[in-house]
Amino acid sequence: MRDKICLFGQEPNERDAKSRVFSASFKDDENGSLVIFSVFMVLMILMVGGIGIDLMRSERDRTVLQHTLDRAVLAAADLDQDQAPETVVNDYFAAAGLQKFLTSVDVSSGIAHKTVGATAQSITHTTFMNMSGVDTLNATAYGVAEERVPLVEISLVLDISGSMAEGNKMQELRDAASGFVDAVLRPGNEEQVSVSLVPYSEQVNLGEPLFNQLKQNHDHNFSYCIEFEHGDFDKAHLNRTQTYYQAQHFQWNYSGSNEVVDTICPQYTYEAIKPISNDAVALKNQIALLQPRAGTQIFLGMKWGAALLDPDFRPITSNLAIEGEVPSVYAQRPLEYDDTETLKTIVLMTDGKNSKSSRLREPAYNSTSDYAHWDRYNLWHYLTRYVSSNKRYRYYREKYSALESDVYTQSICSAAKTQGVVIWTIGFEVDAHGASVMQDCASSPSHFFEVEGIEISEAFDAIARQINQLRLTQ
Repeated sequence: MRDKICLFGQEPNERDAKSRVFSASFKDDENGSLVIFSVFMVLMILMVGGIGIDLMRSERDRTVLQHTLDRAVLAAADLDQDQAPETVVNDYFAAAGLQKFLTSVDVSSGIAHKTVGATAQSITHTTFMNMSGVDTLNATAYGVAEERVPLVEISLVLDISGSMAEGNKMQELRDAASGFVDAVLRPGNEEQVSVSLVPYSEQVNLGEPLFNQLKQNHDHNFSYCIEFEHGDFDKAHLNRTQTYYQAQHFQWNYSGSNEVVDTICPQYTYEAIKPISNDAVALKNQIALLQPRAGTQIFLGMKWGAALLDPDFRPITSNLAIEGEVPSVYAQRPLEYDDTETLKTIVLMTDGKNSKSSRLREPAYNSTSDYAHWDRYNLWHYLTRYVSSNKRYRYYREKYSALESDVYTQSICSAAKTQGVVIWTIGFEVDAHGASVMQDCASSPSHFFEVEGIEISEAFDAIARQINQLRLTQ
């Protein structure tokens, strides 16, 4: 008997050798590897492509929902919309055949504002991603729309100084300012928007009703201006406990004529402040009458523009409302600075720059007869005829230099901006210095307009549009 059994009829050594040769041959044979790799890559491409298809289907559903939702909430937030916001949103989704996907509608409203938010969701069943355990994808759309109509308080501060007599400046201002009034006092917003008109030149005429609301030493009835202390320009409000001096009534110019028309304090009714009004017709009628007068003191116009927006002015407004000088709906204006539904803004226009300004010395202005005298005589007409040249200085003194006037302008503009007042400025055919002062006063460089000729109307129109955009925010 043989000691070893031979498999396949081969001796053991012969069999082992052939096995080793076969293994080595199989290991070195790469013909099948590329096929396996190709099959793997095809499967991966199909899987990635399938995932992309599932994601695209889900995004398509979300886009349709979002488009419908955006249109729905915008329509529902419209303050002119009579239907309930929930009804409007539901109607939009029902019309699109998507109502079952609308999950929530949230509404918030208050005085002059409405906010509508909505959420919609659909479920997309996956075709390929379910092989990796993801059976569904959620397509969610969300949006919020708001229409807000802040209560707007505007001070329209217009330069009516003597240089406005040049060319066609005054008529161009009248047209531009009237267009502005029409743009901001539109039908339907009579109880939201108020405009205070502040014509200024070398002084600001309060008008008798407003003048009588202040503590003052009432010397005469020829005109109604008051004098401020230097520190008054560091703050926006009027000090209602302070006694103000009534401004002198006289005319300063070098004309040989004895006409007394360009008085330091504008004396005519149409030159007076018209406080807190919503009467577009009355405002435009007054603007149409404005005439060029005296010098330029921008900071005095700005002081009154700021004071008419300050909450400390409210007791005066209430009294003026009782007297019929202010609409009763505005009796509690100006509103607080921190009232989130109130926009306070000043539109300040000048065609020049601050000039120096003088006042009569006390010996020439301290009695009733003196007040009446200067109502009859132009100062320089009188001095050149009745006072020797070496004694004329005794009659007047400088109240403000041009440099001081620039400093006060910067101070009152800063005081208003600190309180959150938005200041727009218009330099109408100004020189480089005048442009610099106005640009510094504006809330930002984009709030300053430097214009010539009829461009002034374009500036007022642009400001009105931007104020209206601030009022209506979606």
